[in-house]
Formats: sequence, C-alpha cells, structure tokens
Amino acid sequence: MKTVIEPFRIKVVEPIRLTTPTERESIIRKAHLNMFNIHARDVLIDLLTDSGTSAMSSEQWSAMMRGDESYAGSESFFRLYDQVQSMTGFEHILPTHQGRASERILFGLVGGPDKVIPNNSHFDTTRANIECTGAQAIDLVIDEGHDPQSRHPFKGNMDIDKLEALIEREGAGRIPICMITITNNSGGGQPVSMENMRAVQKVCRSHKIPFFLDACRFAENAYFIKKREPGFEDRTVSSIVRDIFDLCDGATISAKKDGLVNIGGLLLLRDSELAQQARNSLILTEGFPTYGGLAGRDLDALAQGFREILDEAYLDYRIRSTAYLGEKLVEQGVPILEPPGGHAIYLDAKRFCPHIEPLQFPAQAIAVGLYRMAGIRTVEIGSVMFGQGDTPADMELVRLAIPRRVYTQSHIDYVIEAIIELYAKRQELRGLRIVDAPMALRHFTAKFEEIDPM
Repeated sequence: MKTVIEPFRIKVVEPIRLTTPTERESIIRKAHLNMFNIHARDVLIDLLTDSGTSAMSSEQWSAMMRGDESYAGSESFFRLYDQVQSMTGFEHILPTHQGRASERILFGLVGGPDKVIPNNSHFDTTRANIECTGAQAIDLVIDEGHDPQSRHPFKGNMDIDKLEALIEREGAGRIPICMITITNNSGGGQPVSMENMRAVQKVCRSHKIPFFLDACRFAENAYFIKKREPGFEDRTVSSIVRDIFDLCDGATISAKKDGLVNIGGLLLLRDSELAQQARNSLILTEGFPTYGGLAGRDLDALAQGFREILDEAYLDYRIRSTAYLGEKLVEQGVPILEPPGGHAIYLDAKRFCPHIEPLQFPAQAIAVGLYRMAGIRTVEIGSVMFGQGDTPADMELVRLAIPRRVYTQSHIDYVIEAIIELYAKRQELRGLRIVDAPMALRHFTAKFEEIDPM
C-alpha cells in the first residue's frame, strides 16, 4: 500500500481550545510577541518543540506502574541500564533529568577558559553550557549545511577539512572533546552519515581527542542512514544505532526526543575516571546515580521508550509524515529548508520575507504571524537565537517541530493551509526589535515590539 498510516491507535484524547483571531491578538501582545510566553491552553497546534511533548504508549504507562521509587539501587534504574547498555554498549550510564543537565555536567568537567569545542552545529543549550565555562563553541558543518536549498542527503555532516584546520590552528591540547549533533537541529534536523562520523572519529583518534555525540535524535539519524547511505539498506536500525555509539567515547542525550518520554536524559561515558567525576557532580546537583533527578516511574517509561523508538514501522511513519508537511508546502511555492528533516520542517524566512532584514528577525515575524492567523505555535531558529550583536545568524528559520504520536494528518493539513495563506499575505508581516532580553539564551524570555512601516 502507498498510504503510510500511524502504526498505533488513539486511546486517550485531550481537547483543544479553539481561539478566535481577536483573542489571539490579545494573547500575543500580552506575551510580548514571544512564543514561549503563550499559555499552552491558548495554542491550537503546538509545534514549538518535539522535546518532552511525545504521547506515551500504553506499554510506557504500564511500565510506570512498576516504578521503584527507592532512593538508591532502584530496580527501575537497572531496567533502564540494561536497555541502554544493550542498545549502545556503554558501561557508564548516568541518568539526568534532561539533556541540558547532562551537558552541564560534561562541560563543567571538560570545559573552561582557553578550551575550544567543535561540533557540526551546537544547539542553544549546548552552546550556552559550553560558553558559561569560558570555553568557545565552534560550528564546522559542511558548506551545504548553510544552504537551505541544497538537497545534499547528509547536510548535517561535519567538514573534515575545517576540523583538521581547527586542530592545526588551536592545538589538540585546547580541544577537550569534539562533538557531532545527530540529527543536526540547528541546521534543519539534517542527518549525519556513518561515513562522516567514521571520518571524524579517525581524525579525533589521530590527535587523541575524545569523540562525543549529542545524540538526542539518534534513531531518526540511524533511519536516514538506512534509507540514504549505500551499504546500509539491508541493515536493521538497531544495528546501525549500535554502530553509531560504538564510534564515540561518550554522548549526551535528551531522552525527551527519541526516548519518547516527557522528562529524562542520559550521560554516557567510556572513560572510568571521567565517569567517576561525573557521578560526583551528578550527586551534587541531580541526585543519586541510580535515579539522577528522575522518579523511578520515569526511568521505567524511558526504558520502554528506548525499545519502541527502534521500531522501524514507527520510524517510517515518523519520517514520512514529516516529509508530507514539507512536500505539500513546496508544492505551493512556500520556501523551506530542503530536504525535509526528521523531527521538523523549517521555513526559510529569508526567502519567505525578503522585505524584512535579518536583524529585524524575519523568522520571529513569521512565527508571530502564524500564531495570529491560526493559533499555531512555532519557534525561531535564526538571529534571535543565534545572532551575535550586529552579526545575524547564517540562516533565518522557523522550526515546526512535530511532537511524536500526537497530531493526526488533519492537524498537519490545517498547518499547511495556514502557512500557505500566511505566505500569500507575507508582505503584511513587519519586522521586530528586541526591547528587553537577558545576555544568554535570550530567545526564551525576550520581549519584542513591531517596527512601524516606513
């Protein structure tokens, strides 16, 4: 059959409150034109993030009833440990309450002034956790990764020549670890090839630099490898996942993505000494190493989620349904970052709103316009999130992150209709200025106002 169906049935439903344009205008103004400030009850379709927004399965809810809430030595932890160890091969597995907690622990140990940490593209909290230690976060994605119109199958790849040049320039002693984010969230949810990860590992090994992954969407990346990279078409996703983790010396994972849970994270390490230091930090700030800031029931739900994420029928539905959204928009001439990524579609705001300058935040303007028109919440991935002073970000994107197992095709068709209608009226969108914002991670709490047309 050509039709790709959801490989699940809906068992529990949550009502959506339908708002009017007048209500939404009042809501967005009270939120100071920032999507993060809108109450969830006032959102019709919430595409702000795919992090922690998954619908859990009946098996996950059942697993939560087995949760062992013992402070130390919880059986829930050992069920999670066995699943993760089997899936990744790692011995040192530290649970945390979410991915940024894993990042804080890791970079608190390996970061510091005069350190340089390369990545294909650091995402927001990763960069912030690096820079708060005094270290410098460097992005080394291939040139195609900066071109929204390039259809390179692995636009998340790291540029090997740029990595070697960085090591030559800075010296391996200043580079405590090298990271790759899979899939590359800042660059449009684009995957990284196995060939590229192997090449990065080879360079790192030759310079004795530990190789780490930001692996919150590891299963989606593995599925892209199976579908796009020669030699992997007959491999199982599970075996590809194991190959990916066998390459690296450690990983941070926000389990709120491919773990299919609402809260949770992991820090995986091979080095025993570093693992002991991480455990000490974990105890200080997260909790005992067999719960790491999570309830036992959360650990059990996560163990089940890591089993379900490897289901290839689910992954086929997941990737295909995301592509459906992107393909329908392209058919109507709406500019997106191509090819469609795994967890989200990214509108190309520079082509969507060429009349708005990058430092007037065209992607934020589109996000505001989409909420006003249809009650859809998205997030800016552009100069609000990644701009530096008078230097705009490389790309101005609006991310439509699709929660896992939450929305049906009719919901996505509503999103498509709204975006097409907004695109037809795009000249009415106005640029924005920031009137108040913190120094770091400003996109979460910044306040905006619209710029009056000339």
